[in-house]
Amino acid sequence: MIAGLIFATEAAEDRGEALAATSPFGGMTLIEYQARLLIGCGAGQLMIAVARVTPALLAAVNRIARRGVAVDVVRSAEEAAAKAHPLASIVVVADSLVTTDQAMRAIAFAQPDTLMVTAEAASPAAVERVDAGHVWAGLAALSATRLKEIAGMPREYDFQSTLLRVVVAGGAAQIQLPAAAKRAGHGVERHAGALASRGNAVLAALANGRTDWPDRFVFTPISRFALPKLAARGLPHWAAPAAAGVLTVAGLAAAWFGSAGAGVFLSLFGIASLSTGSLLSWLRGDDRRALAQEAAIALIAAITVLATGVAASVQDATLTPFVLAAVAVAAAGMGERSGARAAWWWGSPAGYPLILAPFALAGFSWAGLAVIAVYAMVTLGAVVESLRAKA
Repeated sequence: MIAGLIFATEAAEDRGEALAATSPFGGMTLIEYQARLLIGCGAGQLMIAVARVTPALLAAVNRIARRGVAVDVVRSAEEAAAKAHPLASIVVVADSLVTTDQAMRAIAFAQPDTLMVTAEAASPAAVERVDAGHVWAGLAALSATRLKEIAGMPREYDFQSTLLRVVVAGGAAQIQLPAAAKRAGHGVERHAGALASRGNAVLAALANGRTDWPDRFVFTPISRFALPKLAARGLPHWAAPAAAGVLTVAGLAAAWFGSAGAGVFLSLFGIASLSTGSLLSWLRGDDRRALAQEAAIALIAAITVLATGVAASVQDATLTPFVLAAVAVAAAGMGERSGARAAWWWGSPAGYPLILAPFALAGFSWAGLAVIAVYAMVTLGAVVESLRAKA
């Protein structure tokens, strides 16, 4: 069992008495983002270590609790030891730490009594020195036994610092902070302006997690540009799917009235909307809605290809374009259902309309459909060979 221990005691540097943990971050608060990462790693219990409870913190804790995990506010190691499950592996998150999913997973699945460290003492990731060559990077995994050890110490001791010293004295293992986390802005930050900048870096890293070529070269740059702005404005969860639906319907209407090229491009804008919306839903902890939007991308792509095939068949008075569209959709569907790990060049739902678009715009929809049908078949062949190699 994984439990999380998040420290939320320090005040923000530019927000009066407000806690740094409740500073805005990516459309939520920093502590909600930290909790989101822990829940994503399988944490079933979260403990929030505080010195005082503010209304903003209480509201954030209530929102975290709605995600289906037990949340306990603790004021000392003694309270934390009493609340923690005795068999839990406890993931410690330093006060005001901005990190990434990759770094959180690395520490969450490490053995108890492990510290994540960096050799760069001047780095924003450096929280406190642990030995001559390393500083703590703000993440640790420990056993519930360590909390009991600290609980027996005077309450005047700083909880976070004492916990670190006890783990170090116990001969904790060390793992290095991932380089990708450094680039994404991993570090402690209590200034609201700088925190917003760090948040944008983390959001960009989230968008960069998609590696197939349509996302890498087209949709990820769009998401990287739009995501921080949409998150900061608190875009409602229904906005991206609604926009995608309107654009798709408009695209179908355009194809019906003889403008297949415009129809495909409108659908691509809808796919871009869902691509960004799914990342935003993931960031907010709504995995179900994020997965639904990813599935909707495939649905819109299939509808777009089939609608283009129908329009071209009607225009050319032959079934060939529709047959090509059906073959492309069938082959792509089988490839997607295989679950095989995709190579970067394999076809993907968002990629097929992207290839089709210039052909449709030039009035050669049948040629574009032929190209994506061949591409889908080649991808399916690669999928089959990949599965055979693993068998």
